[in-house]
Amino acid sequence: METTRQTFVRLLRQRRGGFVEFEYAIGDPDLAVELIMPVAAFEEFCKAQGARRLDGPDDRHASEDGLGWNLHSATTRRFRDPS
Repeated sequence: METTRQTFVRLLRQRRGGFVEFEYAIGDPDLAVELIMPVAAFEEFCKAQGARRLDGPDDRHASEDGLGWNLHSATTRRFRDPS
């Protein structure tokens, strides 16, 4: 039996040279992999996957509210020791 799950993309940033860095998730938007592709390939990928874009203010990522982290935030923010 085949099950269909919602897919999600969250744009993290646009890079030089026409690349985009983004997260891709299946089923749970908080469990994602980070990918990088040229802009045209990213748009084609989103369309082929039927991915829901999570770029709005209601789609905040857990790392932005201090509850988690992702590789992008680890490379762009300094983390402090909680002690």
